Order: sequence, then C-alpha cells, then structure tokens
Amino acid sequence: MRAVLKTLLGGVAALAMCLAAPAGASEAWPQKPVTLIVPWAAGGSTDILARVLSEHLTRSLGQPVIVDNKPGASGNIGSAMVARAKPDGYTLLVGSMSTHAMNPALMSNMPFRGVDDFTPLGLLAYVTNTMVVHPSVPAQKLVAYARANPGKLAYASAGPGSTNHLSAVLFEKMAGIQMLHVPYKGGAPAVVDTVAGQTQLLFSAGTQTLPHVKAGKLRLLAVTESKRSPLLPNVPTVAETLPGYELAVWYGAFGPKGMPAELTARLNREINTVMALPEVKAKMNAIGVETATSTPQQFATILRRDADRYGKLIRELGIQGE
Repeated sequence: MRAVLKTLLGGVAALAMCLAAPAGASEAWPQKPVTLIVPWAAGGSTDILARVLSEHLTRSLGQPVIVDNKPGASGNIGSAMVARAKPDGYTLLVGSMSTHAMNPALMSNMPFRGVDDFTPLGLLAYVTNTMVVHPSVPAQKLVAYARANPGKLAYASAGPGSTNHLSAVLFEKMAGIQMLHVPYKGGAPAVVDTVAGQTQLLFSAGTQTLPHVKAGKLRLLAVTESKRSPLLPNVPTVAETLPGYELAVWYGAFGPKGMPAELTARLNREINTVMALPEVKAKMNAIGVETATSTPQQFATILRRDADRYGKLIRELGIQGE
C-alpha cells in the first residue's frame, strides 16, 4: 500500500511540475543572444534609439542584445524578417508608424501585414516632427501666401509616401491650398535643398532640422503633434492654426505574431524600465526624441488607430509609395 501511495504521490508531483513549466519558461528566457532588428541604415534616430535600448537590455537580461540593421524597401525588408521569425523572443524589431501604419496602405505588394503579423511589445518614443521654412518665406502669412500663389510654394520630402510627404499633404488638405511637391531620395537631401532655398518648406524630424534652425538657416514654425512638445514648449502646434491637424511619428518595439503572453509582458516591463531611465530620456531628448512607455494593449490601440487613420488618408488622396 505504501509503495502504491508513493507512486501516486510521485505522479502527482511530476504532473504539477509539467503544469508549472510554461510559467517557468518565460522566467528562463533569454538563454542566448537576442537580435534587435532595425529596418533602416545605421546612424539615424531609430538606430540611435535601438542601440540605447540594446545597451540597457543587455545589462538587465544578462544576454547580449545585438542591433542588426536591415535597411531597404522603406523598412519592409527588416520588418518582414521579424514577421517570419519564431515567436520565441529572440528576434525583435524597432518599427515605426511608417512601417506598420503607412506602408501597408502605400504599397500594393507588402511582405507582411502591419497590424496582424506582429506582437506589439510597447511604445518607445515620439519624434518631434517639425514644420520649417527657408528664411525667405513670409512665415507669418504662409497660408494666405500659398492660397494667393497656388503651386508656387515648393515643399521637399524624402519621397512619395514618406512622413514628410503625408504631413504636407494633410496640411494642404486642411488649409485648402496647393503646393508643389519635390520628392528626394531620402530625408538628408530634402533638408539640404530646403536650407539652400531650392525648396521653401519641409516637414521633418527635429533631429534633421533643429541644428539648421539654431544656425539661422531654417525658420521653425510649428510641430505636428496634437500637443506642444515638452522639448519645444514655446513652439506652437500646426493644430493651433488648423484645428484637428495631427501627425505624430512614433517608434515601437515588436515581436513576431503569436508570442506567449508572459513573454510579451516580461519584455514590456523591461522596455518600459529602460525608456523611463533619466539618462535614456536625456540622451534621446538631445536629438529631439521624446521617450514613451505603454502597455502592449495601449500600443496595439495606437497602432490600429493610426493604421486606420493614415491608411484612409493615403487611399483618399491616391498616394503611392516607391
């Protein structure tokens, strides 16, 4: 009888260990290096953000978190690699509003679904998106000037479908004006020609424009977010002139679709801890990036909202990406 009872108790103990394994599995992660894919070239604000994140996650996780730049196809190449990866927490992505909310509406042959093929892990940051003009432009009467001179005011962008382009198109639509779009192959040449006066207006991240504003080569008119930026509290929003105008450029962390809930929660806690560090905030603020935190559910809501909003605008205006 004792032998039978011992066998039964042993079986119960073994079953309990098996049932507890899934919860313990998330605590055991990571057991090897984690790859953090950045779908753009090194050196930009996304890359800087990812490297700051990887540095601190490496310390807290006890495993190397390696940044791997996979640029191309407006961020689609690197993003697709994560969408196809195993949902085990070892391949993650620093994505953006453009890759996940805009590209699916801009491109007919997408290698992934921006909302449904990923696990949102958490919001990382907002880029201060600025509206700047060449000093020769009559900034105080910009809308009136544009209305009186349709097609004469030229604005630069990083190409059709870029956030620069969408910001300007939304401005045109809400102000009831017509401007001339001058697309470039990237943000850097768009900034250079606006500084030179070849184009007169540009919507772009403060990381690219603010050094020229400080040098007196560009004039800062507004930011495109719904509220004034804490980094530029004296600069008005576009919405203060055109109520309802908003274009907020965010970065977020993603995993492949189907990641376990406990692993998603663990990564969210780790990421939020890093984004709340004073030294991280200070480093990102210095380049015009405002750090942010969220739950996975809050980030998923932002993602779906922006995919619906900007997707609808892109389709209405017939904008196509390159």
